[in-house]
Amino acid sequence: MKNFVKAACVAVVTTALLAGCATGGGNYYGQPYPQQQPQQQGQQQGMSKTGKGAIIGALAGVAAGLLSGDDATERRQRALVGAGVGGLAGAAIGNYQDRQEAALRQQTAGTGVDVVRQGNNITLNMPSGITFDFDKSNLKPEFYPVLDNVARTLQEYNQTVIEVAGHTDSVGSDAYNQKLSEQRANTVSSYLQSRGLNRERFIVVGAGKSRPIASNDTEAGRAQNRRVEITLVPIES
Repeated sequence: MKNFVKAACVAVVTTALLAGCATGGGNYYGQPYPQQQPQQQGQQQGMSKTGKGAIIGALAGVAAGLLSGDDATERRQRALVGAGVGGLAGAAIGNYQDRQEAALRQQTAGTGVDVVRQGNNITLNMPSGITFDFDKSNLKPEFYPVLDNVARTLQEYNQTVIEVAGHTDSVGSDAYNQKLSEQRANTVSSYLQSRGLNRERFIVVGAGKSRPIASNDTEAGRAQNRRVEITLVPIES
């Protein structure tokens, strides 16, 4: 699956080149947890909005999920196996993720969290509209119960590496968006760890505005791009 995703990414980017080709801020540090305007582009760049949207959609299909890369994930897997966390092999991997996916879909039903399965990886897409206020990086209190349920499932299914990735829209500078994406990812990671999850399972990354899943030409599209993704990768023996 990893090789397929890499190949798909290369194919989509190549197609884009041949064709003519989030926002907010704040500080998650020290936040206590409870006890329980669009830029018009397109034809000026030699590409219609329809064509650009098709490329964004294709990229979204292969870009969702891991940002840290195979090497970082494999190093974390080896470290966890060395620490006594059992690895999975063969058909057991798919069966394990099937059960975890079903549990996560049940726990997040009706919450606005989207559960996406790619091979043996499971990604939870958490839009900023339900997780963070605009221009903030502290979690909305009403989202605590959702993450509590996710944390309980991740405790039960503990044979996974957990990558938490922050994303933004295209408004603002690269540096600002990168910092914001990292802050929001750290906020979600810290909250989950406060619920008893092993910190050694986590990889925390920020993608800034580099991985859009919708057009940044509309507010609706920018809202989709402002998100945190949690990707669960099985620990292979």
